Amino acid sequence: MTAGKTKLPIAVAIPTKNEGLNIAEAVKSVLGHFEAVVVVDSHSTDDTVKIAEECGAEVVTYTWDGGHPRKKQWCLENVRTDLDWILLLDGDERLSPRLLAELRQTFRNPAAPKPAAYDIPLGYWFSGKRLRHGYTIRKRSLTDRTRCHYPEGGDLDAPGIGEVEGHYQPVAASVGTLRHPIEHQDLDPVTAWFERHNRYSDWEAWLEHHPEVKEQVRQVKSRQGQLFHKAPFKPVVSFAYMYLYRRGFLDGRAGFDFALAMSFYRWQIALKSREKPVR
Repeated sequence: MTAGKTKLPIAVAIPTKNEGLNIAEAVKSVLGHFEAVVVVDSHSTDDTVKIAEECGAEVVTYTWDGGHPRKKQWCLENVRTDLDWILLLDGDERLSPRLLAELRQTFRNPAAPKPAAYDIPLGYWFSGKRLRHGYTIRKRSLTDRTRCHYPEGGDLDAPGIGEVEGHYQPVAASVGTLRHPIEHQDLDPVTAWFERHNRYSDWEAWLEHHPEVKEQVRQVKSRQGQLFHKAPFKPVVSFAYMYLYRRGFLDGRAGFDFALAMSFYRWQIALKSREKPVR
């Protein structure tokens, strides 16, 4: 941390499970800048815990009992509850210096009125290259825990997700937007990306056979996610949106590969949902 600067009045919670390749960069990007940096680990079998402790983070263990709260909501309820604001950072994410500066400006007066949460853009890396054009996701990563919560959806029995909430946002009465990104730079091989999205597609296909739960999820997705939820021909629309409309072609081979991979992910969901009902 730069000499003379006070720490941000925010707890950083980093949910992990087997993030040994990524956790050091995640912790180093926030340590010294925030009042607390806590790694919430789900019994990792690699060196995640050892590396996190060596880097200076506090580590606590999370054990899912199959019900609510799931892991992110558990963080809101249990991680450094003396601090109202909490930043959830994935183990393969790190804060950009520009975002740190923006947070310092935003919280220069801790008593000033603020929205209940902030949506933050995600700087996405795929196959070793930073995507500049085709990826446009914002994550509601920074919340005032006293005014936000993750919904308790009806998908506890769904395959593919488990202990962590699915692809939806915490509920907040008011939301602000930050300009600068969290960098999602996964150092795992690209095969890990396909393995994760194979599991995610199981969950998405399950939702297709449980419309009441699907609607619950749709209502708490981002605006972009809600619109895409209703789009027909999702594999084609996904590729056209990322590669053409959002000019992913300017990212070269990585832009093409990512747009194609996401289109394949949408195709997986459709194929799995048509094959048979997922119980």
